[in-house]
Amino acid sequence: MRHNKKFNHLGRQAAHRGAMLSNMSTSLIMHKRIFTTTAKAKALKIVVEPLITKAKEDTTANRRLVFSSLQQKEAVTELFQVVAPKVGDRPGGYTRIIKTGFRLGDNAAMCFIELVDFNDNMLKTKVDKKAKTRRSSVKKKADAVDVVPVASTPVEKAAPVAKEVVAKEVVAEEVIVETPVVEAPAVETPAAEAPVAE
Repeated sequence: MRHNKKFNHLGRQAAHRGAMLSNMSTSLIMHKRIFTTTAKAKALKIVVEPLITKAKEDTTANRRLVFSSLQQKEAVTELFQVVAPKVGDRPGGYTRIIKTGFRLGDNAAMCFIELVDFNDNMLKTKVDKKAKTRRSSVKKKADAVDVVPVASTPVEKAAPVAKEVVAKEVVAEEVIVETPVVEAPAVETPAAEAPVAE
């Protein structure tokens, strides 16, 4: 029986699986993002996040523990000198998995796995948006309908949809009709009594 043995074997022997995850961890640390299958990315997340946590405290013991997993000096140096200072204040969750669809050959689920603090697009500050409620959208629709005041006419007794259509037609007719402008006769004021600008 295999009670409580929940990790994914990925169809490999233990040595092969360990070597593969070690190489993938090194690639992720060096390149900050790798493209792989979703199953491998989930297994990699379990392996690489404790290594990053160990790298927060730069001691000889932690360097040796990380090196025993990665087996590459360049990756250990990159982890302790570049990655650890950036994730120093983060309490966990150093990686992000973004699914990208399915592979053409065997229809395997594919994804990116990346270090969270190294994706500049996601780190940009988001603009604060107003809270959306259903009431606000109803209010906007009501404002759009009641833009034109309509005088009391027989149209008001009809259905509300007809009221809107007729109201718009009435406004359009009023714009077209020209009203004659009557000008008042100009009154001449003597030059001596001209108002003084203050």
